[in-house]
Amino acid sequence: MSTERVNPPGLAPPAGFSHAVVATGSRVVLLAGQTALDASGTVTGATLPAQFARALDNLLTALRAAGGAPADLARVTVYATDVAAYRAHSAELGRIWRERMGRGYPAMAVVQVVRLWDEEALVELDGLAVLP
Repeated sequence: MSTERVNPPGLAPPAGFSHAVVATGSRVVLLAGQTALDASGTVTGATLPAQFARALDNLLTALRAAGGAPADLARVTVYATDVAAYRAHSAELGRIWRERMGRGYPAMAVVQVVRLWDEEALVELDGLAVLP
């Protein structure tokens, strides 16, 4: 897959995302929303950063099982039950992201939701990847 990150000068400088990603490849992988569920189906982590790390790990596990790699992610949507808390933890969440993903940010959005399927879940991530 090849990707081109597009960040036009007429838009605010992106921080932790790209405004647009042009992805060229032969397979599209749609990744279901992932929360901080462990293999037994229990939400793990009491804090937003802990749950974010687990949800991202789960998303990447699904992506790898489909034959992809972190660099293949073209789009990620973050659903948070508290955007103010997400912003307050943004430095730590950015560190967690860079440890797993590097600095090749996909197109992203953060959306506040009233709640997620599992009441204990604070964050959910879904994505779209384009594989070679």
